Amino acid sequence: MIQTNSYARFFENNPLCRLMGIEVPIVQAGMVWCSGWRLAAAVSQAGGLGLIGAGSMDPPTLEHHIRSAREATQRPFGVNIPLLYKHAEAHLEVCLKEKVPILVTSAGNPLAFSEKIRAAGLLWGHVVSSVRFARKAVEAGCHFVVAEGFEAGGHNGREETTTLCLIPMVVDAVQVPVIAAGGISDGRSMAAAFALGAQAVQMGTRFAASTESSAHPAYKQAVVASGEGDTDLTLKRLTPVRMIKNAFYKKVLEAQARCASEEELRSLLGQGRSRRGIFEGDLEEGELEAGQVSARIREVIPAAEIVQRTLQEFFEVCTRLRLFT
Repeated sequence: MIQTNSYARFFENNPLCRLMGIEVPIVQAGMVWCSGWRLAAAVSQAGGLGLIGAGSMDPPTLEHHIRSAREATQRPFGVNIPLLYKHAEAHLEVCLKEKVPILVTSAGNPLAFSEKIRAAGLLWGHVVSSVRFARKAVEAGCHFVVAEGFEAGGHNGREETTTLCLIPMVVDAVQVPVIAAGGISDGRSMAAAFALGAQAVQMGTRFAASTESSAHPAYKQAVVASGEGDTDLTLKRLTPVRMIKNAFYKKVLEAQARCASEEELRSLLGQGRSRRGIFEGDLEEGELEAGQVSARIREVIPAAEIVQRTLQEFFEVCTRLRLFT
């Protein structure tokens, strides 16, 4: 296997790499129940940027993961805070106290804590699903945006704009670096994102099915076993989320078909469903958040190997297309 540092020199002038202090422009998404300190540290140690997913943690647990990641790697890592969760403000306070260098917010309005984030001088990015939201993120003070297409797993935008369409529109609309997300799992999709104008890629589901992911082995195998059409973006009236189709998914469809109230949908979703599915491995009654790219993932491998394979294929594609001489 060719090592990551064999490619690092090609990215010395990459704006995202220079901004974040990383070697290669690959970011691991901060996914609930998957992105603990082991995964984040492994990706950062491999030269990319690992993110701890705060959404499934209470503040003391997040503090533990930040400190554990810092002990495991001397390289930059960050934290993802989904703004829709109740601990968002407390999570931010933990990040400030622990002097986390890089913050990525998602699933909410970036203006909510913009003054506090800017005052602390954190390197800050926000996940967006449209050009309008990308502009709002930059206006709020974000240094970069993660443009995430309709294909992505977990909470997603209502616009249903695919990555292929979204990335060039966002690149043309903002003057900050753009990270492409949604449907990216290997070097071919990374090369496509760069062709569209992205300066880095973020991969979620591919890293969710990694050795270091804190997800339950049964969930990882559910991702590996998924085929084309086995995920769906649903609950758009409440909070859009893409999940693998199972018994719980069918209950969601049934509730929506009879025009269940938002309160009922919220109650159905709020019974610890993502924990049951992703962390505890309940493949029938749990919520199995995953992206469309699940259909392309066929094995659970270490995070460093994912980074290395992605880079190797990326440069093979670029060489074949004569993008490098």
